[in-house]
Amino acid sequence: MTYNVAAVRQDFPALSQSVNNHPLVYLDSAASAQKPLQVIERESEFTLHQYAAVHRGIHTLSAQATTMMEEVRQKAADFIHAASAEEIVFVKGTTEALNLVANSFGRKFIGKGDNIVITEMEHHANIVPWFMLAETIGFEIRILPVSDGGTLQLEKLDELIDANTRLLSFTHISNVLGTVNPVKNIIQQARAIAASRGAELYVSVDGAQGAMHSIVDVQDLDCDFYAFSGHKLYGPTGIGILYGKKSLLDQMPPWEGGGAMIRQVSLKKGITYADAPWRFEAGTPNVSAIIGLGAAFDYLNAIGLKEAFAHESDIMAYASQKLKEIPSIILYGNDQREGVIAFNLGIHHAYDVGSFLDQYGIAIRTGHHCALPLMDRFSVPAMCRASVGIYTTKEEVDTLFNALQRIKKLLG
Repeated sequence: MTYNVAAVRQDFPALSQSVNNHPLVYLDSAASAQKPLQVIERESEFTLHQYAAVHRGIHTLSAQATTMMEEVRQKAADFIHAASAEEIVFVKGTTEALNLVANSFGRKFIGKGDNIVITEMEHHANIVPWFMLAETIGFEIRILPVSDGGTLQLEKLDELIDANTRLLSFTHISNVLGTVNPVKNIIQQARAIAASRGAELYVSVDGAQGAMHSIVDVQDLDCDFYAFSGHKLYGPTGIGILYGKKSLLDQMPPWEGGGAMIRQVSLKKGITYADAPWRFEAGTPNVSAIIGLGAAFDYLNAIGLKEAFAHESDIMAYASQKLKEIPSIILYGNDQREGVIAFNLGIHHAYDVGSFLDQYGIAIRTGHHCALPLMDRFSVPAMCRASVGIYTTKEEVDTLFNALQRIKKLLG
């Protein structure tokens, strides 16, 4: 299949607009990717003609909406090659997914005196929930450091994992550095170390960027949990997926209580819960967004995941090469990055650079990117971050390059 980026761009109406009298160059897809017409129209169609509350309804619209929602659960399972749809939990996004793991799995499987391992490159969503839980339970959080080149110092795992290590939780692709962590190898290495010390190690993966830029096979990776968000996959906001091995989900208690997650409620006899994954989906779900996410899966499968991701890799290699030509630019990470490229322009603050770029219609992200420990690691308050999608072109990279050259001349 030949990848036609021009044809793909025609599916994204937001990309054809002008910002500040310049054609929009959207380089902020890592934060939220734009949505294709196919997703917008499918969500609209559902809202206009098919909308109803799901589960338990006996009328036709409710039954149809329930069927469509459960079909998306299967599409999500297929997208990441899960063993069954019952390993898919609908959540608001990666953040809620990781909080669910912490508050359900963590409270059951991690005890006082235990420890977990996270990394220095994590998004706050894979840091804060664990620190909040540790304050309550009293376990230790150990940190796997990042090298100067932006890769994990995997040799340190041998020092960090012991008989009391219960969990390793890390990102698939860094949302700042674009580092692609060798997930399968890390899991195998970490579990081998744990086994040699008599520990059973569980693994959770933040796949917010991983699912966006690579083909994911959770069975091949052999992770226990994998989390990602719909809005980074060209779908709606407010919807995401937590994959969990069925054997684990069946043992985990509900995190939130309410409707839909129960089997029986009695003020005298107590409460029994629904089976997984439904026991983790309290209340009325965001059905419109779920349907939109299903359309996003369909869209990505139709254009060809392998070809789309190869296109992104080509764009990233080109961007790395071009930006290196700018005097005094600082690039963070290494040339094997995917999806995002973080940089600073000499001594100039990232916010100033981002504001200047916006005047040329170029949208990038500036700040700490919800990764303050990583900012501390590189001794900077903020970074500029340009991120690509399936619709990014080399011409847009050239526009960024020329604008940065212009800013360099203006600011000195």
